[in-house]
Amino acid sequence: MESSLVHNTVRKIREKLLMSKAELARNAGLSPLTVDRIEKGMDCRIETKRKIILAFGYDISDKGLIFKNA
Repeated sequence: MESSLVHNTVRKIREKLLMSKAELARNAGLSPLTVDRIEKGMDCRIETKRKIILAFGYDISDKGLIFKNA
């Protein structure tokens, strides 16, 4: 299975907010492994992107700031 790499700033924003991967995963209702994969640039479902955006305290309309291909 080939994964497509996507440009995102999840790690940068998470670190700016002084949030651990585990904390982001817990706040977003995701597994830490999913957060790790997303930070490495693997693609994810729209629903997963939505959860991360909201866990950061952003508006859905700010999705382009976090996920460049959104």
